[in-house]
Amino acid sequence: MNPVEEIPILDLIPQRPPFVMVDRVVAFDRICTTTTFTVLEDCIFVEDGHLRAVGLVENVAQTCAARMGYINLLDQERVKLGFIGAVKEMFFLRLPAVGETLTTGITVREEVFGMTLVDAEVRSGDKVIATAEMKIALSETDAQL
Repeated sequence: MNPVEEIPILDLIPQRPPFVMVDRVVAFDRICTTTTFTVLEDCIFVEDGHLRAVGLVENVAQTCAARMGYINLLDQERVKLGFIGAVKEMFFLRLPAVGETLTTGITVREEVFGMTLVDAEVRSGDKVIATAEMKIALSETDAQL
């Protein structure tokens, strides 16, 4: 198992149940990060057996949060709060059903003045189900873990 996979997700992100939309980080470097998330029936964004679009947006944002949380851990800093600054060109090819495991990958395009711009891709199996460009604003405020 990759060392990053052994870290409990709640040690990396500021979100808390029932608002957690990532299960684990499975790949990390400072440019590309990948998480997984299994859609469960009791997820707050599930409706009629499918994860709603807002759940996919939050899944991408929390993948960004997990990346920054891991960087904070490596740099021996506390996890910081971040906020979605903008979502651009988000395309949903379909909404995932309960039981599907999503693999979400982000690639950093730019980081400047506390803003991170990423390209994101959400997959179920080998099929892309959503893509987006997202801007995350990072704060200096420590998350309450």
